Amino acid sequence: MKYKFSLFISLIFLLINCFNQKSINNSNDVKVDTLTLVDNNRNRKIPVAYFHSKQNKKNSKQQVIIFNHGYGQNKGGDYLIYSYLTNYLASNGYFVVSIQHELPSDELLPLEGNLQVVRMPFWERGAENISFIITELKKSKPELDYAHLTLIGHSNGADMVALFADKYPQKVYKIIAMDNRRMYLPRTSKPKIYSLRSNDYPADEGVLPNEEEAKKFKMTIQTTNINHGHMDDKASEEERKTLTGCILKYLHEN
Repeated sequence: MKYKFSLFISLIFLLINCFNQKSINNSNDVKVDTLTLVDNNRNRKIPVAYFHSKQNKKNSKQQVIIFNHGYGQNKGGDYLIYSYLTNYLASNGYFVVSIQHELPSDELLPLEGNLQVVRMPFWERGAENISFIITELKKSKPELDYAHLTLIGHSNGADMVALFADKYPQKVYKIIAMDNRRMYLPRTSKPKIYSLRSNDYPADEGVLPNEEEAKKFKMTIQTTNINHGHMDDKASEEERKTLTGCILKYLHEN
């Protein structure tokens, strides 16, 4: 009898877990299209994935999110390993584009020296990738809402997003930097700036605003209990709820 009761409780927890997983991913109505675009000016291939509703209705109010992955040592496929987040955002009505920034033929990201200097060319290449994708997207999907475009990035991808916001503030409405550590966040109120911080890796000096700067420019810097390396699909169910909840809240803010 005791064994049957324990088994019953275990099944209940399993069912609850499965229900929660579905509520986070909710990918039943999400279609994923992968393609490779070519920037002829730089002779560069740029793999991308589009996450959007299967209904595929043209919607002039549908906002665009461009996602930028963390460093993956050029192995490829990193633009697809944040599916819990990209699917979730698409299921909530956003048109999500995830960019593969690294190619096998690229040089590896420097791990030594002044990282804010030696990694700058990599961030600049990422910023140009983003700019190119925005231009191409406007051609192929002019019906989308580009006035409220949001950039999201993790780690090295978040450094790219921070640089893009600094170089092209007029092109983006919001940025959400998931644990950028090297590239400083622009001290500005336009675009709106949010940053989710991990619990294990600090940012370099000057990367984050101080309390006075954050207040002045209405920047949101939020610390989490999530490891830096658990912001992709390695995130637990609870971590996914935290990240998706915060990001959706930021997206809904005026």
